[in-house]
Amino acid sequence: MNTKRRIFLKSTLAGSAIAVAVGAGLLSPRQVLAAWPKDAFEAKNIAASLKGIYNADMTTPSSDIEIKAPDIAENGAVVPVTVNAGMKGIESISLFVEQNGTPLIAVFNLAPNAIGTVSTRVKMGKTSNVVAVVKAGGTMYAGRKEVKVTIGGCGG
Repeated sequence: MNTKRRIFLKSTLAGSAIAVAVGAGLLSPRQVLAAWPKDAFEAKNIAASLKGIYNADMTTPSSDIEIKAPDIAENGAVVPVTVNAGMKGIESISLFVEQNGTPLIAVFNLAPNAIGTVSTRVKMGKTSNVVAVVKAGGTMYAGRKEVKVTIGGCGG
């Protein structure tokens, strides 16, 4: 019984401290939330999305970017995609699906010495190219792979 009382008092004290910090303006929800490139995620084409993320719309094709995805996706609602980038100084990796209504799928910002590999599942409305854009050393490189979709995931 004594232990429950201590836990209750600790949690009450912690909650009160947070309430005081929020009330005094020392802690605001904006400090906790991640940056959100809204324009890039709402763009209708890859060039506009790139402008919203990197403030540039040109990429250089690269054979150092390997995209692992199925050649034929049985269900476009869950298509596994892995990107391996074999270059130095990778800052970020972005994934796009060209034929989706909003092509930007994800942006992964990497730590300075991180390995350039990301993996996720994407939603594809129809057969399209999956495009990976890797920003390394201030330059944007792109790789692409076509994935054929038999059952649509984005309204198909």
